[in-house]
Amino acid sequence: MDPQQLAEYVVKPVLRKLGLYSLAAERLVLGTIFQESHGRYLKQLGNGPALGVIQMEPATYGDIWDNYLAYKRTLANKVTEFASVQSLDDDMRPAVDELIGNVAFAVAMCRVHYLRVKAPLPDADDIEALARYWKKYYNTALGKGTPEEFVRNFPKAVL
Repeated sequence: MDPQQLAEYVVKPVLRKLGLYSLAAERLVLGTIFQESHGRYLKQLGNGPALGVIQMEPATYGDIWDNYLAYKRTLANKVTEFASVQSLDDDMRPAVDELIGNVAFAVAMCRVHYLRVKAPLPDADDIEALARYWKKYYNTALGKGTPEEFVRNFPKAVL
């Protein structure tokens, strides 16, 4: 996937529609996509559960909906607007599989994941700081990824 087109046609518009755009948020989401899936994979390689270009696990997805978006109805409605109508359950919650084929929805969920973090986003121009933020709050200490990989995989074309 071309990172400049992804930024221009998906990430920026989604973040703006959510009312959550900043250059730091844009770069953090893009960095997450290229670290997690290299902008190519829609399902975790091997037998892992992670889904979509953001490689979000179903348990994380459920936690975001149950413990965050359930209490932020306006934001939940904005996120839901990116989902296909067929994916909505009786509670208007999109199916987790929406992460696989709907890049805009996956971007929205990635941004919401980071929105739950109390620490402010790092400076947009500090890719190393974005990498450490990703590691701490997205990949976690238990994850296999490293900040150094994030920096290497970050799409330099968007700088």
